[in-house]
Amino acid sequence: MIRLAGILFSIISTTLMGIGIIIAVVTGNDTLNPILIAAAVGFVAAIPVTWIVTKKIVEAM
Repeated sequence: MIRLAGILFSIISTTLMGIGIIIAVVTGNDTLNPILIAAAVGFVAAIPVTWIVTKKIVEAM
C-alpha cells in the first residue's frame, strides 16, 4: 500500500500544485509569493487525497 501511495502521491501532488499555480497566475498574482503558497497548499492537500484514493483502490481489489 505504501508503494501505491507513493506513486499516486507523485501524480496527485503535481496535479494539485499545478492547478493552484494556474489559479494564482490567472487571478493576477504573478509574483513569487502567491505562486509558492499555491504550490505548498497543493502539496499539503495532496496528502489526504492520496490517502483516500489509495484506500479506495486497495478496497476495490
